[in-house]
Amino acid sequence: MTRYGKLTVGLIGAWFVLSFTASALHLYRTGPNAPPLAFGLAALTPIVVFLVWFATSKGFRQFTMSLNPRILTLVQSWRVNGFVFLVLAAYGILPAMFALPAGWGDIAIGATAFFVALKLASPNRRTFFIVWQVLGIADLVTAVTLGTLARLIDPHGIPTNPMNVLPLSLIPTFAVPLFLILHVICIVQASRWPTQGRSTIGERLHSTVA
Repeated sequence: MTRYGKLTVGLIGAWFVLSFTASALHLYRTGPNAPPLAFGLAALTPIVVFLVWFATSKGFRQFTMSLNPRILTLVQSWRVNGFVFLVLAAYGILPAMFALPAGWGDIAIGATAFFVALKLASPNRRTFFIVWQVLGIADLVTAVTLGTLARLIDPHGIPTNPMNVLPLSLIPTFAVPLFLILHVICIVQASRWPTQGRSTIGERLHSTVA
């Protein structure tokens, strides 16, 4: 594993521990009318750190571009667990206006991830591959937006408070930013694939790193 690979794994592990610890200490809990500032900061900080690091470090860019886009896409399969949102909405634990779009969106992305990784992660299907990645980002952004605004849209409805405590708090503070970052990496990789010819992904990535 390269130096950047080891560093990235270590940072992801530290990020998870930090998110878990903050959740265990109830640092994400807010008052009924207070904006979820701590939550938003926890979700946005890893994304900002990644984007700044990617933009300023050539070595880190080369490392991310060398990652296998199929594996990065297969990681999104975990999002089939979005059915949990549907169950929680059915039992009145989470508001339907948030849980149903978030749940069905995650299920759709998770259920198609294997097909996309197997069939669409290639230069001659670059457009479809990028479109799917963009849809994955749109699902995440929609879920976070609805979760944040649900209380404002329906002040007397079911609150999203369960998302502030373990284990659900790990979704917006760890899983969502991580999935979004993987989508971004795949989009950047795909944008560099050749539009014509028979070059393979592996050859293209090797030339990018070299």
